[in-house]
Amino acid sequence: MPKGASEQVLESAQFINEHSKDVTVPATGIRRAAKEIMERMKSTGYSTAEWKKHQLTPSVADADAIEWIFVVDALNFSFWPSRAAEQEHYTVSLDGKSYRGYWSLCAAINRAQREHIEITHAACYAHVSAAQLAHVFRTDNPAVQESIPMFEERINVLHEVGQVLLEKYGGKFANVVRECRGSAQMLVETVVREFPCFRDEHEFCGRSVYFYKRAQILVADIWACFEGNGLGSFNDIDQITMFADYRVPQALFHFGAFDYSPRLLEYLRKSEIVVQQGNGSHAQPPKPGLLPSGHPWELEIRGNSIWAVEQICRHIRASGHNVNAILIDFYMWDYAKEHTTAMRTIPIHLTRSRFY
Repeated sequence: MPKGASEQVLESAQFINEHSKDVTVPATGIRRAAKEIMERMKSTGYSTAEWKKHQLTPSVADADAIEWIFVVDALNFSFWPSRAAEQEHYTVSLDGKSYRGYWSLCAAINRAQREHIEITHAACYAHVSAAQLAHVFRTDNPAVQESIPMFEERINVLHEVGQVLLEKYGGKFANVVRECRGSAQMLVETVVREFPCFRDEHEFCGRSVYFYKRAQILVADIWACFEGNGLGSFNDIDQITMFADYRVPQALFHFGAFDYSPRLLEYLRKSEIVVQQGNGSHAQPPKPGLLPSGHPWELEIRGNSIWAVEQICRHIRASGHNVNAILIDFYMWDYAKEHTTAMRTIPIHLTRSRFY
């Protein structure tokens, strides 16, 4: 029987863990992290209901919410700022509140909808012009703040996915969901097959490895929005793995479930300074700067993140608690965003990529 997409991701993560030279997942740290994370999740009652509590996410689980989720996750990549000063970061304000990072994307989409721009309709975004999208993604103060990263790539992504939906699925991603008949794995595989921009695949130590971050989080967001019911009911949702990005590794390091070699940790710390000073390049390490997509260090960080969360998940389940990698990932991402001051001394890897 062919392996499912998430099984391929998990096997890739284990392979990367077994062949890593500069990233480790300490067993003692995993046990401590599992205990602490479970206690925190229990004390806060953390569940899928958290997803809809944010004022920017859809409050009603319906077909329109699925189209919103699809557009947001198609564009869910590369939000870290290239400037040090916070007031210069890409920022979108809505209802009197300023948003940065991933939430700036959500705010921009919601702002466009209020302006009667049908940005979640495939007929619109399949042909959206650069000028139109620049208006959608305008920052609050363009004289001071940087623009949204990877703007041209975002245009290309919207054109690609929009055209596929119009040609094959009646312009609705909800139709893709319906075709997969309640299987998370079928939906991930369909997304990866039909939309090339979701094919998060690389080479590591002579073999292909798979991450599928955006495809998996797309399924997870639908599941969370619908709280496992209706179009968000998936009989194999627990097979979805953690979503390998740059924020969760920071939280894993904070919890002691992740470690870097001295040379990699020094590189990451120096890279943050170099990029924020505007001197980053795609030069190969150890020259600090942008870590190229597909570099062994980047793959070690992402692969070991998946493997670490899987180990945490197994420890928590062994203690009798029902949890999956999605909820652990969501919790740690929220935790990292809420504790940015505490996390400030832990560097993130800086890679510009459409995959995360």
